[in-house]
Order: sequence, then structure tokens, then C-alpha cells
Amino acid sequence: MKTLTDQLAQYASYHRDRRNIATHFIGIPMIVLALAILLSRPQWHVGSLPIAVSPGLVLFGCATVYYIVLDVVLGLVMAVFSAACLSVGAWLAYAPTAIWAGCGVALFIVGWVFQFVGHVAYEHRKPAFADDLIGLVIGPLFVLAEIFFGFGWRSALRDTVDHKASALRQNQESRHQPV
Repeated sequence: MKTLTDQLAQYASYHRDRRNIATHFIGIPMIVLALAILLSRPQWHVGSLPIAVSPGLVLFGCATVYYIVLDVVLGLVMAVFSAACLSVGAWLAYAPTAIWAGCGVALFIVGWVFQFVGHVAYEHRKPAFADDLIGLVIGPLFVLAEIFFGFGWRSALRDTVDHKASALRQNQESRHQPV
């Protein structure tokens, strides 16, 4: 399994332009919230569990375990964010279908528009998940790490991620140069 540094560096190699990263600060949380909403149905009440089980709870639970394995602090913060998104999703699951689906689909589409605008207008390259689907899972963690890095958290990790991402980007670009 790749380390946190490897995962963040791989993702960061597709995100070197600060404007593209800024679009991700808006688009990725919207997509995550949209998934929590759209996967909030159906809900099953299992035994004496205090919460209903939904596809969203299963997905977010698995992702949170993965995040905690990569980094406890980031994983726990992602768990809090995931719980908030799942709470909104569970609340909207009781709304009429048009409202539930409309909110989820609207957030999903607008979130992806932000993502693609960032990649087309600023980065001029495809998103990370186009080459590795794990990018879909790492994206939210990358945004959170970037927020933390902005506050000076773990500057050595940030420097290592930036160094590795630059090297990966140069390697990727050299492979696509015409001979």
C-alpha cells in the first residue's frame, strides 16, 4: 500500500497550479456532500444500531478507515467531515424524492464543473483519477491536507510531497513529449 506521502504526491503532481487547487477547495466538498446525499437511500435499521445503515455510510466508513490507516490526524478530521455530510444526507433522505435527488444531483454536477474548469482553464491537463481511480478517494484528503499545510501543519511533509510531486510531473511530461 502506498504511504500518505506517495498518495498526496501522486495527486499533487496533477495539481500544481494554485488556481486549480482553489477550484478543488469548492468542487470536492460539493461532490463529497452530493455522494452522501445520493447514497443516503435506501436506509436500513439494523438491530439496535443507533443510526440507519445506508450505502453512503458503508462507502464513507470504508474511506474513513483508509484515511486513518494513511494518517490518524487527517483520518479523524475526515471522519468528522464525513459524519457531517452523512447527517445532511440522512436528513435529506426523508425529503420528497425530487428534493433529495435534486440537491444531490445539483451539488454533484456543479462540483464536477468546478473540477473540470480548474483542470481545463488552469492546469491544462486531465484529472488525477483519469490515470488512477484512487484519485477519487485521495482528492478529499488532498484538499484537507492543503488546508492544514496552509496553517503550517507538518511543513516537512508538505515539502516532501511538493518535491515528489514536481519530480512525478516532470517524469509524466517527459513521457508525453514528442520524440
